[in-house]
Amino acid sequence: MTSSLILSVVTFLYLGAALAYLIHVIFRWELAGKAGFFGLVLTVAAQTGAIILRWVESYRLGIGHAPLSNLYESLVFGSWAIGAIYIWVEMKYRHRALGVFPAFCAFLAMAYASFDKDMLRHIQPLVPALKSNWLIAHVIACFLGYAGFTISCGIAILYLLRAGKKESSSSGIIPGNLVLEELVYQTVLFGHLLLTVGIVTGSIWANSAWGTYWSWDPKETWSLITWLIYLALLHARIVRGWRGSKIAVISILGFASMLFTFFGVNFLLSGLHSYAS
Repeated sequence: MTSSLILSVVTFLYLGAALAYLIHVIFRWELAGKAGFFGLVLTVAAQTGAIILRWVESYRLGIGHAPLSNLYESLVFGSWAIGAIYIWVEMKYRHRALGVFPAFCAFLAMAYASFDKDMLRHIQPLVPALKSNWLIAHVIACFLGYAGFTISCGIAILYLLRAGKKESSSSGIIPGNLVLEELVYQTVLFGHLLLTVGIVTGSIWANSAWGTYWSWDPKETWSLITWLIYLALLHARIVRGWRGSKIAVISILGFASMLFTFFGVNFLLSGLHSYAS
């Protein structure tokens, strides 16, 4: 069995987990919530094996590099990061209603990676600029950060849907407002820390590849914009005392900026990162 076949199955497993979580929320069926969680654990485990297998396959082809070098591989790792981090969130807070958005986003990422004919699903030799150990640290840090922002966005949307309800009105399935607000903050804090590491390691990698730490490439510029949006959220909450809907809206705006950083820059703007598409 090849890594590509396993990843194709993983795509539909993410969809199954998302639907199970959705059934749990709509019908308040606890068994569906448990199915969603254990399905997600199974999916992430299978995807972990597929990523490792793809790495092994690259060595068998005489190429030998971590599967993090193009848009297809980035989407695969990004969906894995969303699933893995959300599993930790659910294990800690025990609220399965939060799983709908992360599982569905992971499915969309995998579906796009699996079915777009322009994707480089076949293992390719690295271009010279990508032959650096800093690449692995840069991509892993960025996509762990992106995963944190994705989960935060889902929680922020759920918060806005519950806006105006009292904390005591929690149904037992959907957390109360105070819990949701704290989760938005914590996942943004995690994501911002990892994105900071990603930008720093990316700068070091850029200097070794192109001779400059920062060139105002479109990808770099939009990464900085995303970083600043989430920094503004953290500043507003910690220093200015902002709470509730304001923080939720900024989280969603940051997620939109993150999506443009990853997709919009690749397809609409040209620069040093164009190889990613």
